[in-house]
Amino acid sequence: MKFELKSQDTQSKARAGKITTDHGVIETPIFMPVGTLATVKGVHQRELKEEINPDIILGNTYHLYLRPSTDILEKAGGLHKFMNWDRNILTDSGGYQVYSLSANRKIKEEGVKFKSHIDGSYHVFTPENVMEIQRTIGADIIMAFDECTPYPCDYNYAKRSMHMTHRWLDRCINHLEKIPVKYGYSQAFFPIVQGSTYKDLRQQSAEYIANSGAVGNAIGGLSVGEPAEEMYAMTDVVCSILPEDKPRYLMGVGTPINILENIGLGVDMFDCVMPTRNARNGMLFTAHGTINIKNKKWEADFSPIDEMGITYVDTEYSKAYLRHLFTVNELLGKQIATIHNLGFYLWLVREARKHILAGDFRMWKKKMVKQMDNRL
Repeated sequence: MKFELKSQDTQSKARAGKITTDHGVIETPIFMPVGTLATVKGVHQRELKEEINPDIILGNTYHLYLRPSTDILEKAGGLHKFMNWDRNILTDSGGYQVYSLSANRKIKEEGVKFKSHIDGSYHVFTPENVMEIQRTIGADIIMAFDECTPYPCDYNYAKRSMHMTHRWLDRCINHLEKIPVKYGYSQAFFPIVQGSTYKDLRQQSAEYIANSGAVGNAIGGLSVGEPAEEMYAMTDVVCSILPEDKPRYLMGVGTPINILENIGLGVDMFDCVMPTRNARNGMLFTAHGTINIKNKKWEADFSPIDEMGITYVDTEYSKAYLRHLFTVNELLGKQIATIHNLGFYLWLVREARKHILAGDFRMWKKKMVKQMDNRL
């Protein structure tokens, strides 16, 4: 993997860059649609490619390990072939999913023993076997196994957890050197900064991660319930330490406003279930604010879903029609809303890139944040 910094905004820390992997170019800043189970929910790969057009999507180690299983993925020739996706894929390591199973898991130095949410069977994730699982899944970018701490989090717990995440990182790196890549293309490995919302821990962790010499770095343990101001403060601390010549990935973030603010702090890569999950509940993101399409006010509104027309669904269907689909619980409604939201998120990061390159990102961001903070 190669990263080139193309431009840096003079009035903020925003950057425009280019990541090149064996599956093609990723222009940053980028938003990665979440394809947890080898699918971006409700979207055909053709629509994903032609309408939403992301350079990279995300898969999930925990879920793919359970279903369809690494055996099936290996027989298919890896996740790209299994789901017929010829662009980039990043897999997260399952640390966050294991964190969300708090009632059904035990964390020890060796790794994490957890109970499957599907059938209650017991499994163990260690830094070593998670590297093997991600090798078999075959993503272009793979993540270190870490512990994602909850919010709020006791300082001493956050400190112990951070040091364990660092020890796990060393084990991931050592094991990766022993296991060959599969499927004939290379994989890039990103470690993850932890430390909850404690500045001194975030600094320590960012320094440890920077010193590991990986080709890219991630920031984890944010967007887990803390106020946005705390997220921004921690991101700022970490981005000032992580190397400038490597991409920075803020995991699990966020709203369109969160994304723009964090781009302004120096983040290059994002992923979040929000555009897809909220779409399935009838919430649409637009450049002028959010729309709850289930509201009665849209019942006889025959204007296009979004006059900007970023994707074909925006002008092909009316707000009244989309509201009707949600009212009768028709699956097509969720699909239309999902395509719209993902199209908007990709438009937003690409527009941010244009303004970074043009040198007026800060002014544009200020205007967009104000606009998007409306409920329509």
